[in-house]
Amino acid sequence: MPHAILVRPVRTILLHQGMKQLPLHALMTGATIVMFGAALALNELFLLRLEFAPGINWLYLPAGVRLLSTLLFAEAGAVGLFLVGWAACAFIFFPNDPLRSVAGGFLGAAAPYLVYLMMRHRFGLQASLANLTPARLLWCALVYSLASPLLHHLWFALAEHKTGLLDSFVAMATGDFCGTIVVLYGAKLVLHLVAPRRKAA
Repeated sequence: MPHAILVRPVRTILLHQGMKQLPLHALMTGATIVMFGAALALNELFLLRLEFAPGINWLYLPAGVRLLSTLLFAEAGAVGLFLVGWAACAFIFFPNDPLRSVAGGFLGAAAPYLVYLMMRHRFGLQASLANLTPARLLWCALVYSLASPLLHHLWFALAEHKTGLLDSFVAMATGDFCGTIVVLYGAKLVLHLVAPRRKAA
């Protein structure tokens, strides 16, 4: 009985804290969806000629947004990536394949989140990404640009029974790496320029 009396207030406190965080998590999830949508629109408008296959491009900016939003927003970013990834697959890339759409959303969120967990364990992460040096960002981009195509192509091989996947793996890895470099270093530059102003204020 004393145990139950102690547990109830703790659960109440945790539930209250979780409820207080809901607006922030919703905002981060929404920001992820908006950033991914903007990057996808840029790719579709200006880089379509570099497309290798639906969802695979030799310069894929949404890949960089996937990693950036997960590094910044953690689980909230992963939720946003799943939702917007599913929507992109369901309404743009694979409108007649609901299973592929769900898989695309899940795989697109899982790869950057696994890299995020690894980076947090190895280096520790700050919301400002201040402790991610250019060399660490490069390493992070490289690992992610291999992890994401690997997960996707395992799905292609095991679930869709596709063969001859080497060319698409190379294209996806190259596009994810290039897009991630552009987005990560661009975000790092913006944060570097904004941080001194905040300190001065």
